[in-house]
Amino acid sequence: MSDSLPPSQVLRLGLTGGIGSGKSTLARLLQSMGADLIDADAISRACTESGGSAIQAIAETFGDAFIAADGSLDRQRMREHVFAHPDARKVLEHIVHPLVGEGIRRKVLLARSSVLVFDIPLLVESPHWRPQLDRVLVVDCLPATQVRRVTQRSGWDLPTIEAAMRSQSRRETRLAAADFVVFNDTDSLDNLQHLAQALANRFGL
Repeated sequence: MSDSLPPSQVLRLGLTGGIGSGKSTLARLLQSMGADLIDADAISRACTESGGSAIQAIAETFGDAFIAADGSLDRQRMREHVFAHPDARKVLEHIVHPLVGEGIRRKVLLARSSVLVFDIPLLVESPHWRPQLDRVLVVDCLPATQVRRVTQRSGWDLPTIEAAMRSQSRRETRLAAADFVVFNDTDSLDNLQHLAQALANRFGL
């Protein structure tokens, strides 16, 4: 893997990491330092909020039981369903991913920074992303740290967390796909800010 940056004026940096790795926190730090952030998760959530562009297709495909009283996707019910039925995840992705892709294209057109950070949880699991990016940055931590953080943050039980981790690429697979790795195994925001500043300096922010 080369450390040299692309000669183009804009760096398209793919940012990924397992659940609980601190990926989204690092993305926001880089944004505060001048990068433009393209948050695939936020775009996906917007598609599945009340009135979102994916809601009608989800209701028609999975049934009204998967739509909450406020008209948004019932995330807990869907999470349990796709963990129990892996094929259902592919069906959901077939609905949501094209809409997310269109949302990302709109965000890119509005970007003004020399660094575009694409926050993509399933970057490694989605091979079509790699050719669209100049470099991949992986935020890494120990699996035990992931479990502890998600328990504290979301209150999920251990089987739910382990199922979420199994639905993502293995840690070794993510690391093998990385051009840069940030090891974020402490809960010190100061440490992560220091690492983010080093990246910002490296990328010319």
